[in-house]
Amino acid sequence: MAQDIVKLISQKPESGRHPGALRILQITDCHLHANTEWKLAGINTQISFDWVMSLAEQQKAQTDLLLLTGDLVHDASPIGYRRLRQRVQEFGVRACCLPGNHDKPETLNAHMRGGLVDVPKQVKLGNWLIILLDSTQPHLEGGHLSERELRTLDKLLRDNPDRHALIALHHHPIPINSAWMDEMVLDNPRPFLSLLERHDNVKGVIWGHIHQTFETDHHGIRMLGTPSTCIQFIENQDTFGISTAPPGFRWLELQPDGRIDTGVERIAALPPGLDLKTAGY
Repeated sequence: MAQDIVKLISQKPESGRHPGALRILQITDCHLHANTEWKLAGINTQISFDWVMSLAEQQKAQTDLLLLTGDLVHDASPIGYRRLRQRVQEFGVRACCLPGNHDKPETLNAHMRGGLVDVPKQVKLGNWLIILLDSTQPHLEGGHLSERELRTLDKLLRDNPDRHALIALHHHPIPINSAWMDEMVLDNPRPFLSLLERHDNVKGVIWGHIHQTFETDHHGIRMLGTPSTCIQFIENQDTFGISTAPPGFRWLELQPDGRIDTGVERIAALPPGLDLKTAGY
């Protein structure tokens, strides 16, 4: 198996980092399951996740934090979370998690804490502040930030004016030019974006959910969506469609002056079995 994984890794990790920079690896939309043989659109999500983590491990020596941004366990099973926590713990780097619409926040909170793994609201690294938000709604695929989450966000930003801030959540807060996916966007983006615009120290927002790469700028704030560790969706398409793009992760270098350098790295190919005729997930 290890030899097969090596053959699938086509990209070399970034060589080193700028002095004083912090490196974060974002892992998202793993869709793991209690059953390690379970498949999504024909792909074994456990195998795909393991291959992506093997690629990420090439950057472990330079990494300060793993950030897992939701849809971690598709069936929200305790055994799925415990297996994930063990694998992340073995990676050997501090890791922080937040829930997605396929997770159950209370189950995630119960089983994704311990050792190097946690489910915090904030992480302070150097002169940076990473804020983790819960944008999930019970039994709904779309996102929403409660008044409590917005108040927490505002307080953390007000309490840390001298730290550059990176905000993480699961749902995309702005449209991505994909009608079917944009029906599951954050449903109250205006209060969220207005709040960010009031704080000059906010430098970036990152999310999962969309199973594809997305990058833009909003009032000088980097807005970043990230591929899944399993299947990807076709970009800029109004109807559901599965892409043949391989899975991966996003790396971010947080510079002392507030700049964010970032990129996406992918394994060379998906595990076999992708079913392009799948009508949904």
